[in-house]
Amino acid sequence: MEATLGLQVSLASLEKQLICPICLEIFNKPVVILPCQHNLCRKCANELYQPSLFQARTSMLVNSGRFRCPSCRHEVVLDRHGVYGLQRNLLVENIIDVYKQELARQSLPRTSLCLAQATCVDHEGEKVNIYCLSCRVPTCSLCKVFGAHQSCRVAPLADVYQQQKVGMKYLTKFWIFNDSLASHCERESRS
Repeated sequence: MEATLGLQVSLASLEKQLICPICLEIFNKPVVILPCQHNLCRKCANELYQPSLFQARTSMLVNSGRFRCPSCRHEVVLDRHGVYGLQRNLLVENIIDVYKQELARQSLPRTSLCLAQATCVDHEGEKVNIYCLSCRVPTCSLCKVFGAHQSCRVAPLADVYQQQKVGMKYLTKFWIFNDSLASHCERESRS
């Protein structure tokens, strides 16, 4: 049992390293490596590179061949092949394959690995499975029924996790758009 728990913790730790900073999911193949050594799903890199509708409508510079890495803000300059000129990271793709095989062997759902580890500090051995919307903290069911969160509004922790993940995805896209707009304005002011 202890070895299985150790493997689950290791898999959860590995999963954090395999998350795309754009879609916030495990990298989808093909995975591309940027000059700054960060990785993206090619699909996500393509979304970063594509001009936004706003840029197209305001006749700004549409195809500059550049974007910024969402992890470190390093400017990525693309050649004539665009995103398809970026190198694939076969090592990361192979690690993802091994990770998914091990996950299937363990027959554990991917999204529950991290959540399955947390236990309540007030109720020994009780899994943290709900989120207190009033206090904005994860907690266990016993805290809701008998403890400090009896009068609070709660939701299933997995549901709140999914909502937060979707919210972060939109914030990331807004941040990237805002950065590309600022870069464009800066280039325009210099010319």
